Amino acid sequence: MSINKIDAGMIQKMFLAGAKALEAKKEYINELNVFPVPDGDTGTNMTMTIMSAAKEVSLLENPTIDELGKAISSGSLRGARGNSGVILSQIFRGFVKSIKGNSELDVTVLGNAVGHAAETAYKAVMKPKEGTILTVADAGAQKARELLIEGEMTDVAEFCDAVVQSMEEALLQTPELLPVLKQAGVVDSGGEGLMTFIRGALDALHGRTADFTVTVGGNSTVVKASTAGEADIKFGYCTEYIIMLERNHNAVEAQLKEYLQKIGDCVVVVADDDIVKVHVHTNDPGLAIQKALTYGSLTSMKIDNMREEHNEKVIRDAGKAEVGKAGEEPAAPHKEVGFIAVSSGEGLSEVFKDLGADYIIEGGQTMNPSTEDMLDAIANVNADSIFILPNNGNIILAANQAKELTEDKEIIVIPSKNIPQGIAAMINYVNGKSNEENWEIMESEMQAVKSGQVTYAVRDTNMDGKEIKQGNFMGLTDKTIVSVDESVQKAAKELIESMLDENSELISLYYGADITEEEAENLADLILQEHEEMDIEVQYGGQPIYSYFISVE
Repeated sequence: MSINKIDAGMIQKMFLAGAKALEAKKEYINELNVFPVPDGDTGTNMTMTIMSAAKEVSLLENPTIDELGKAISSGSLRGARGNSGVILSQIFRGFVKSIKGNSELDVTVLGNAVGHAAETAYKAVMKPKEGTILTVADAGAQKARELLIEGEMTDVAEFCDAVVQSMEEALLQTPELLPVLKQAGVVDSGGEGLMTFIRGALDALHGRTADFTVTVGGNSTVVKASTAGEADIKFGYCTEYIIMLERNHNAVEAQLKEYLQKIGDCVVVVADDDIVKVHVHTNDPGLAIQKALTYGSLTSMKIDNMREEHNEKVIRDAGKAEVGKAGEEPAAPHKEVGFIAVSSGEGLSEVFKDLGADYIIEGGQTMNPSTEDMLDAIANVNADSIFILPNNGNIILAANQAKELTEDKEIIVIPSKNIPQGIAAMINYVNGKSNEENWEIMESEMQAVKSGQVTYAVRDTNMDGKEIKQGNFMGLTDKTIVSVDESVQKAAKELIESMLDENSELISLYYGADITEEEAENLADLILQEHEEMDIEVQYGGQPIYSYFISVE
């Protein structure tokens, strides 16, 4: 049967079916990340982004296309995590903006929307790279444009099939555009995530799926305590931790999910070889922790009392309302300029606070903060202008998206790709200079700092001319693998040696949660034995996953 038009009800079903498809395959998409570091989480970032929108979409009853578009755009923009999540949210944003004002979609409206979706996503990325999700989206736009020019196709399902086929072909070609993909023998993970969503949506259009239920608990989406009243908070403690597996547990993800869903909700369990990231809302955090300890040791543990946070927020919001009526300043002193930094590890957070950061967003390497996390931080800093330091290349787009969504404050995003860059940027802020001048100074000075990091490999691979085995320690500079060794100290020493030149004067070592102070000091002594002229600072970072963050100046 020919389908000449689709209404809001069908679009709603297609979106929810696509979201469910993406959620179901997120671990497979994570595994497509070619770089063998423990923070390859494209599937998780895209799933959390889309589930933020799916939660809002699923609550709508008999929506109009405009209502549906608002829920999709707002939910995905605010929930966007990581570069892949932000780009996905921009694809949705461009699509729903194009269909606004229509009661039904025919192939003309649909084709124009596909084109606008790709165009919007490209504009959101400062330096678009081919062989990525952008390439796949653009292939759909080109095919849609071609079909509209021909003007012979009126069946929506047939039109969608043709567009999707072109996108599938573009996805298969991504390894030819990015050598690193070809070397690893995989397609682009972001492109696969987009196609997974579209395949699910297409199944709904063709009537091949009937389940459009999106659960809030389980592995769907995390609901912040601040969005509900205390009476609605069934489980009071937000519990998070990382398990460092002590032996091979093939079923750890399924077993933990099953157990945690019995004692709580909003469960997120992400397994990646020998680490497992866990989030759960429960009334007994002890049970969640005891179960985790049966699999290995724990790190990055965090327990928040959501009922207490809710009460504090109610009091704070009430206070703000009263302040607004009285025309007085909020309790926090007003500043002309404020600073927000993303940090992972208590030691690093203290460093940023000492340098003047007003608000620390916990996250980074293994859990990218969302755009909404950025907006919450902006709301909590009482300043006319706010500098944001993402300190991770995968968070910069989310920070820029938060900037675009903020109207009452000037937001300046310093594109710091790692912790040493962020620290260098904050050190070089100059009071009395304009925001534009400081942006130039901070950006320039952080680029002058050589940055490196040491972590472990999560899979066997051959990259950058090096044979890498799972569990090996790797020294990296800007995603280039410089050293590989079974010893973390040897990998770190070789990395540092590669970063030194005749102009080097200072080495800063920020050691992580898996490194003792004694080990860090021993590494510093090894360097000084061969480079007596160098100054070396050793500081506790406390970051998970990365044994050392290193800077050379």
